[in-house]
Amino acid sequence: MLQDKTIAFLVAPEGAEQVELTEPWKAVKQAGGTPKLISTKPGQVQAFNHLDKADSFAVDATVDEVTAADFDGLVLPGGVANPDLLRTDAKAVRFVQDFFQSGKPVAAICHAPWTLIEADAVRGRRLTSWPSLQTDLRNAGATWADEEVVICEGGPNKLVTSRKPDDLKAFCQATVDVLGG
Repeated sequence: MLQDKTIAFLVAPEGAEQVELTEPWKAVKQAGGTPKLISTKPGQVQAFNHLDKADSFAVDATVDEVTAADFDGLVLPGGVANPDLLRTDAKAVRFVQDFFQSGKPVAAICHAPWTLIEADAVRGRRLTSWPSLQTDLRNAGATWADEEVVICEGGPNKLVTSRKPDDLKAFCQATVDVLGG
């Protein structure tokens, strides 16, 4: 389903919720795709299980070294610190914006829509997130829904969003379906 497709997974150097990185990563690989870990700094990223350090993962490239043109889609894992760090990095925000401007699919889970807000990519879109982001999303012009997974086609690209780790099964399936076209 994802043969010959390369999917960017953008995370900050620390703070990504590990399961929200590893489960979609596995789903992309199982569907025949090639996931690539992108960050704002080279080396390793430190994932977390909620507030506790989990595993580290090797970065494939930094946002300085790649563009959206190098990929067929983008996955944004959550975690509280991860998107908060990404949204303060202008190059990471531009990288995300480029996926929207080029019409490529994007999938974001949990707190990841904070980065989408900073990229001005939610205005007029319908999505979901961790519940504490709903006011931020509404203030940025989005329609927030309390649903396991939301696929929005009302914009320049397809956008998949989910609320939390409990939604990962539905998120991974929707992400693979959308990335596969």
